[in-house]
Amino acid sequence: MSTLSSSGTSSEASLPPQDTDTFTPVEASLGEVARYFTRLGFIAFGGPAAHIAMMQRDLVEQKRWLSQQQFLDTLAATQLVPGPNSTELAIHMGYIKKGIPGLIVAGLCFILPAFMLVTLIALMYVAFGALPQVDALFYGIQPVIVAVVVQAAYKLGLTACRTLAMIVLAVVGALVTLFVPIDTVWVILGGGLIGVLLMFGARLRNAPAALLLLLPGGAGLTAAALAQSETTVAPLWQIGLFFLKVGATLMGSGYVLVSYMEHDLVTSGWLTRQQVLDAIAAGQITPGPVFTTAAFVGYVNQAGLDNNIGAGVLGAAVCAIGIFLPSFIIVLLIAPWILRLRESKIAGSFLDGVNAAVVGSIAATTWTLFLTAAIDLPAPTLAVPVAGVGLDIPALLLFGVSAFVLLRFPKVNSVTLIVAGAAAGLLLQGVL
Repeated sequence: MSTLSSSGTSSEASLPPQDTDTFTPVEASLGEVARYFTRLGFIAFGGPAAHIAMMQRDLVEQKRWLSQQQFLDTLAATQLVPGPNSTELAIHMGYIKKGIPGLIVAGLCFILPAFMLVTLIALMYVAFGALPQVDALFYGIQPVIVAVVVQAAYKLGLTACRTLAMIVLAVVGALVTLFVPIDTVWVILGGGLIGVLLMFGARLRNAPAALLLLLPGGAGLTAAALAQSETTVAPLWQIGLFFLKVGATLMGSGYVLVSYMEHDLVTSGWLTRQQVLDAIAAGQITPGPVFTTAAFVGYVNQAGLDNNIGAGVLGAAVCAIGIFLPSFIIVLLIAPWILRLRESKIAGSFLDGVNAAVVGSIAATTWTLFLTAAIDLPAPTLAVPVAGVGLDIPALLLFGVSAFVLLRFPKVNSVTLIVAGAAAGLLLQGVL
């Protein structure tokens, strides 16, 4: 569902020429806005870049609801603020056509299909997760998901780490994420601050010293938290507040959500690393925004081992509201100021630093997820002792082949690989 970065570069390049001086937008009713974004919510596979391309094709070229330039200006603005880019773009489109009612309708209609599908998957996951068939499915899926995250980090890195300062910032971001007990949001915001400092004339040779600002005063290095084998039900308000924080601060790829969950939810005992991978898988095989992963997490945590459906659905709803609510507010605040925001050098420099820190954070999280997907598995297929740990060879091969395919052939749909991984898991675990 989000195998691509949310930069939207490819969709911008495909825009056809259009004379904006003579362009007259076609009017649309609130019902038409609702119908379009509901349909998009059910068919929008392929990640943010694909969602953006669909909206450009449908709304600019076919429906002519807005001009090419207005679409580009709006798309650029979504890159400079927190939140899921394609979701915020959909909310912007609704605002452009029908004001605040359009903003609400477009956002809800785009989000709700994925929310319902992910919540249903979470319900079945909790209800049937102990079955051998389900374990085998996720045995094959998890290494593929790690490869998908590797691809996301690689693509972001190509764009974000073009200078020595940004490369160093990404490395430090990865090390801080792995070894320092500091919230991911501070790593990312620290990267943005350093990007602004560099813009104001910090010399390249002084950049590594400036990066020390990321380190919390007096904090010592600690080993990354071990994977949890059991989880506790979080207070609903706390897990809802966590996702509200994520929605209000997350910038860059939707995969940064993985870093947030790894740091806050796994270390708190509210989620296991295996459940993090399974949550990503649920997001990958459903259409719409990857942030609906929050609904999966909310259901799994709140439903508990006895699968309390009422508590699970409530948890899914609270977490989804928490992560998406900031996007509605942000769009409402910035819509009148899009041109100024897009042209701001400070905002652009902040985003450069954020993106570099994001790459490092995702890279660090990829390593911890790989440990969960291929090292010391509870039900390995062919474990080989290496350096005191059990490396599962089939899982390693699934990861390696998937990573090669995604990096060598970037147009391959990750859903295809996930389905193949699930089939391989069933075969390797002797279920089929």
